[in-house]
Amino acid sequence: MELRGKNFAEAFPPADFIKEELEARGWSQADLAAIMGRAPNVISEVLSGRRSITNKTAEELGEAFGTGAEYWLNLQAAYEAYKLRGAGDQGSAVARKARLYGKAPVREMIRRRWIQPSDDVSNLEAQVCKFLGISSLDDESPYRACVFRTSSPYSKPTPAQQAWLCCAHHLSRKLTPKEVFSDQSLELTLQRIPNLLTHVSDVRKVPTVLAEGGIRFVVVEALPGTKIDGACFWLDDNSPVIAITLRYDRIDWFWQTIGHELRHVKNRDGIDEAAIDTDLVGRPEGTKKDKPEREKQADQFAAQLLVPQDKLDRFIARVRPYYSKDRIRAFASQIRVHPGIVVGQLQFREEITYAQNREMLEKVRAIIAESESVLMDGWGSAALAA
Repeated sequence: MELRGKNFAEAFPPADFIKEELEARGWSQADLAAIMGRAPNVISEVLSGRRSITNKTAEELGEAFGTGAEYWLNLQAAYEAYKLRGAGDQGSAVARKARLYGKAPVREMIRRRWIQPSDDVSNLEAQVCKFLGISSLDDESPYRACVFRTSSPYSKPTPAQQAWLCCAHHLSRKLTPKEVFSDQSLELTLQRIPNLLTHVSDVRKVPTVLAEGGIRFVVVEALPGTKIDGACFWLDDNSPVIAITLRYDRIDWFWQTIGHELRHVKNRDGIDEAAIDTDLVGRPEGTKKDKPEREKQADQFAAQLLVPQDKLDRFIARVRPYYSKDRIRAFASQIRVHPGIVVGQLQFREEITYAQNREMLEKVRAIIAESESVLMDGWGSAALAA
């Protein structure tokens, strides 16, 4: 029996085929009800789609139309499967949501108020695409990036890392630096940094100092599992951005990350692809040697910017292995830096363990939040709320 022009792949409801059979025979619904021995309202419900075709109904339809019961059962099964898949090319709501959640950390984005919650998958998808700067889920984000890590130094960002980067991009565009960036403005910025290293309270001045050097600065709380410490990217050839996560709320982490990203700015890293840095401080033993050369140089640059390495070498040679708190504080006072910065460098060099002298690693997040020049997103606040 032919399906009279219907495209079976579209899985039309079986009622459509029953109506065609009635029309071909000149029968009414009442005629079919009488033939099958069913009440007229039952046939009406079948033809309106409110009642599915059961085994018994399929057997009776098969006898009435001479098709066999299997034909009608197959039509019903195909139509039910079609409804589960969804009526359009995008597939079912479940499949679309699975694809969407694979593209972006939707739940975290809702929690951070980057997008609004919605039961409408189309609405949710539109919000995610707008946030990522794409037209459809098939597109790649225009905010290109490479992630620097030890196991795979030049890998693509995960969806969560990409979402974090997009937030940093959006925030940075809300800022206007106080000066136009140049090599000269950067050198002046680097000269000012050592004056901020003695007191933890001076970290609040960092956003202003960077802005006066033509560098945008944003703080975006890391998303779970991303391990991002910071990033350097450029809005254009003359607009560098430093973004950090404060993943570790410690003065040594803060300054090492700032120094590391300033090296990327100096090298103009991140112009083509954002340089996302993970696990800058506090690595397990034996992994530092696996870092890309560019990252090693950025670490060395940051260390030198914060503590003259020749002076640190002499301190280590003089007191090793007796790094008492008094000796660390005295050395820090001598070179005019916060003792927590010295502790961080000794830990990074594996001269002391990461468990030692942790009381010197003062917290900075609440202080940086006091700056009038900083844009922060996370920790309950939503600078980028949708």
